[in-house]
Amino acid sequence: MSSDATAAFREARDLLLSLQGDPDRARAEFRYPDVGPVWNWAVDWFDAVARDNDGTALIVVEEDGTHESLSFDEIARRSDQVASFLAAQGVSRGDSVIVMLGNQVELWDTMLGIMKLGAVIMPTTTAVGPADLRDRIDRGGARAVVVNASDTGKFETVAGDYLKVSVGEAEGWTDLGAAYGLDAEPATHPGTGPGDRLLLYFTSGTTSRPKLVEHTQASYPVGHLSTMAWLGIRPGDVHLNISSPGWAKHAWSCFFAPWIAEATILVYNYTRFDAPSLLQVLREHQVTTFCAPPTVWRMLINADLAGGPGALREVIGAGEPLNPEVISQVQQAWGLTLRDGYGQTETTAQVGNMPGDPIKLGSMGKPLPGMPSVLVDLETGQVVEGPGEGELCLDLSASPLALMTGYQGDDARNAEAMAGGFYHTGDVATRDEDGFITYVGRTDDVFKASDYKISPFELESVLIEHPAVAEAAVVPAPDEVRLAVPKAYVALAPGWEATRETAFSILKHAREGLAPWQRVRRLEFYELPKTISGKIRRVELRAREEMLASEEVMPGTVGMVGQEFRDSDFPELRQG
Repeated sequence: MSSDATAAFREARDLLLSLQGDPDRARAEFRYPDVGPVWNWAVDWFDAVARDNDGTALIVVEEDGTHESLSFDEIARRSDQVASFLAAQGVSRGDSVIVMLGNQVELWDTMLGIMKLGAVIMPTTTAVGPADLRDRIDRGGARAVVVNASDTGKFETVAGDYLKVSVGEAEGWTDLGAAYGLDAEPATHPGTGPGDRLLLYFTSGTTSRPKLVEHTQASYPVGHLSTMAWLGIRPGDVHLNISSPGWAKHAWSCFFAPWIAEATILVYNYTRFDAPSLLQVLREHQVTTFCAPPTVWRMLINADLAGGPGALREVIGAGEPLNPEVISQVQQAWGLTLRDGYGQTETTAQVGNMPGDPIKLGSMGKPLPGMPSVLVDLETGQVVEGPGEGELCLDLSASPLALMTGYQGDDARNAEAMAGGFYHTGDVATRDEDGFITYVGRTDDVFKASDYKISPFELESVLIEHPAVAEAAVVPAPDEVRLAVPKAYVALAPGWEATRETAFSILKHAREGLAPWQRVRRLEFYELPKTISGKIRRVELRAREEMLASEEVMPGTVGMVGQEFRDSDFPELRQG
């Protein structure tokens, strides 16, 4: 183990911890540590804090309320066993390993074990099928896969020379269970450097083939110091994050950030989301920091929050921007400020409201410590100074440590993403006179109606204030006169029905809360399409609108799922 590397990492972490509640100083004083030429987070950090540490590292809570709890030392030893087992099967430094497991203890054992070998982790959601697996094994160069026995059937048509490891017995597969009978020595350092490959993430794009994002031994393990600072996690905290394994946000908040802080990771497994059950878990297990996507927060505020927040100190939203109405309701019910933040699979937490920041409703905060975030004018390509609007980017001249190396096997996309000396997020934002950044939309989500620029997020934030609206997605609907008009796809809150009366009430509310040029002209009750990670697929809704327009579907008729209403259907809207 490199004691110098460990000390440098600890010093940087401790600085952020000491400045919790003083975000301005944290942003000004923090610098990512130089961990030297040899660095492996699993050995140099996790093992350094975990050996002989009886503190709780992981709690896995099942739907029936039963749970399994493991200490830091136990996980250190279990991951040693997995590393020794995989090495005996031929996995070595630099080999790519698909890890396709749920929220189970073996997931954490395996991720650490692979890291300790200097091998490369390819996190994969259990929701993928054979076609995606073939693509991942091919493009990721997978030398091994680790899956539950129940998922081994997905590989029957997936050709390739790769090691097959199952959790549980399966014909033709090697059972990982054998690892836990090994008398394994503490893992030795694999000699990896901070620039060596560690993670390969497949992340959705607008094309048919997912992007393949490469991260290093430093970009995520060290980069997530920014995420720890944003979440506000402290040593001894119990942190719950709602996220599925296989996605980057799971690594953010269910792996790196809490264990950087020496906090407990708590995960809750359920087959179908139930707000009262989640609230019970939060209270029973004394969760102190909680992060969830806006969809979950919307479900929670529709439940009974009267039981209070339990031990909660920090509440955070991630994945999509938080609507001001959601923040307001959590504040009223619990007296806690729901904080927003921003990042991508390609980065760690990039912009955020940190503990101690004044909150401006709708804003996702300021650049986080160590993240050289700037706005770049979409037309000129120049950095926007002071208040203004532009694409949210990272300044490459500052050598942002927490940025991917690039998209593997896609030179054209890399050239586009890194053009002009910036990493381009593809997200448009505004910055006010105090430096607070507010999300506007994806560069391909923002549209024009009657020559006015429309930000879907702004309209959705007003729509969700209506009690009937659980979720909303605004997209352009082709229009002969205006070229395009804003159309809202609405998922209804419990107790509301998809009637003309409900549509009128929502359109009236939007009319009162929006400027005339932002007016929602059409509305359809619809089950919103989402990615596996829970983000609304507006691109799919836009495509549907184009198709409906081409087929000349008449207003007021039943489409593929829902019924469309137009403001012109309601003459009473123009009264008063």
